[in-house]
Amino acid sequence: MPKGDFSVARIEKRTRASVGKFERHIERKNESYENMNVDLSRTPMNVHFQSCGELTYNEHLDRLIADGMVSLKGLKADATVFNEMILDVNTDYFERNGGYDFACRFYEEAFHFAEKLYGKDNIISAVMHADELNIAMTEKYGKPIYHYHLHIMALPVVDKEVRWSKRCKDPALVGTVKEVIHQVSHSKKWKSEKALDESGNPVLNSKGKPVYRASYSILQDKFYEYMKDAGFEGFDRGERGSTAENLTSLGYKIQQDEKRLADIEQRIAAEQVRYNDNHKAFMTFAEIDSSGKKSFTGKYTVSAGDYEKLTTLAKRSYSAESEAQRLREENGRLSRQIWSLQSEVSKLRTALRELTEKCRPYLEALKIAPQKVKEFISGILEKFKKQEKNIYYEPISAREQQSSEREQRSKNKDYER
Repeated sequence: MPKGDFSVARIEKRTRASVGKFERHIERKNESYENMNVDLSRTPMNVHFQSCGELTYNEHLDRLIADGMVSLKGLKADATVFNEMILDVNTDYFERNGGYDFACRFYEEAFHFAEKLYGKDNIISAVMHADELNIAMTEKYGKPIYHYHLHIMALPVVDKEVRWSKRCKDPALVGTVKEVIHQVSHSKKWKSEKALDESGNPVLNSKGKPVYRASYSILQDKFYEYMKDAGFEGFDRGERGSTAENLTSLGYKIQQDEKRLADIEQRIAAEQVRYNDNHKAFMTFAEIDSSGKKSFTGKYTVSAGDYEKLTTLAKRSYSAESEAQRLREENGRLSRQIWSLQSEVSKLRTALRELTEKCRPYLEALKIAPQKVKEFISGILEKFKKQEKNIYYEPISAREQQSSEREQRSKNKDYER
């Protein structure tokens, strides 16, 4: 597939025991994200299309079980109970189409796609992240660029029919549906489907057996088609049979490191060639000691071949010592630079902790009642805009007229006197 913008829809399996750490990331419950490019100052811009409020994911699930909305009957303790669905398109796609506002519209529609897929009551949380810096795009545009994507935590629920058994006292009811249970079952929710040809007939392999399409591949198709039908254009479906995902910031760093490593390896290879060319001058300590012969005058004489080797070795030793001195100086400079950077990072972390503490009441209020906080802030901004308009945008002619009238009244008083 050529380079461009492409959609991604993938499912990650979560158990009751493992979902907590992913919840802390999705809901931004951690106080810091040192290993990620999360800009906490933009976290309030994250959009919740669905939220379980103050409850944790597991607590919300317990409430659904208590209300008889879903059932975990028959599942093992380590079974997949939650589906984390990530819906995504390349960062550049949103940047070219309007940035944050466009991403909000796009992922609101993507959330409706998830509602149709899982059922509205089975979605625990749906959050669009707008606070993760994309390093690659930031370097490309020369300004902070953020990667917009949607995290959905849902329950893979299927309807399970329970039928009357032969032990039923009414023979007429035997085999009929007794009740329908909303069973959590990842394997049944995401079972593969038979591939069909254009005529709707099953596609068979060389042995005459039906060919099945992977459920996640079907999900990719459905997401792409749904968003296209909703009017969003300019991107392609992710490549079939590929596990490739959008280039994350971490992936970009790895890619850059691989380039630097390849460059270093080339330089080492070049130096190795130079070393091999000079390595002909190799001599052992014993050979060096026995290379010269003392004459009657007390001077030492060496053969032309030994002289060439000794001078080559002497030059190499001098060059090595000069290079070692340069590296020691470079190491000292880098050490000072690292210390300075560490000091700066420490100051920034302290400032970030102080800012986080100051913003904590606002962030907690935002988690509890995002809509009310949004309306409250909007009201304050609206009042501020009206005040600015009254102060700065009063017509000049009116002000001049008032000034002229005051001057005229003053002149009239002077005249009367």
